[in-house]
Amino acid sequence: MTRPLHPTALVTGGNRGIGRAIAAGLKARGCNVTITARNADEGRDAAALLGVGFTRVDLTDPDSYFEMMTRSGGFDILVNNAGVLSHASLLAPDSDFDDAMQVMVNAPLDLVRLNVPHWRQSGWGRVVNLSSSWGAHAEGLEGPGAYGVAKAALNALTRALPRDLPPGVKINAVDPGWVRTRMGGEDAPRSVEQGADTAVWLALLPEDGPTGGFFRDRRPADW
Repeated sequence: MTRPLHPTALVTGGNRGIGRAIAAGLKARGCNVTITARNADEGRDAAALLGVGFTRVDLTDPDSYFEMMTRSGGFDILVNNAGVLSHASLLAPDSDFDDAMQVMVNAPLDLVRLNVPHWRQSGWGRVVNLSSSWGAHAEGLEGPGAYGVAKAALNALTRALPRDLPPGVKINAVDPGWVRTRMGGEDAPRSVEQGADTAVWLALLPEDGPTGGFFRDRRPADW
């Protein structure tokens, strides 16, 4: 089937940074956007400024997003943007491995699973996973703590899921580059709009667009 005239889109962690820019980009292209955030006040404020919907979701708490997905009935576009970053060693007692895997691997997979009934009915869907060169084997998995490991696992899901998704659904991962966000820091060379561009492009791919790929600046990137 062809793309809906006004696709519904869910952007996790859409209250700030790249997620917020992705939400703005999708809204500007006619999508009905809902953002999620763990902090309800920040999420509501961002949604009001963007003119989009908001629902509070804590990706470390599966009950919160199971309830949200059940209530919504699913979305045409799913952007798994939310992330966590810690510099603690994987071997340290305070390693963030469990949280990193939950937020950047388990929850995105759960959200995909929960969306499948909607996609089967509609015949059209797009999934965009926000990854990183820090999670690329080609770059040596340079991400600190569990970040690189979780992003590498997210990349693996991106490559594997096309064989299981319903017809008409495409899934791709994106490396936004080093972006000026709270996570990226003020010295990063790229704006949030530059970081969001490829994600917005992937979210609205035409029927002959790619699936199961990893992209940077709208070009294939090395895994």
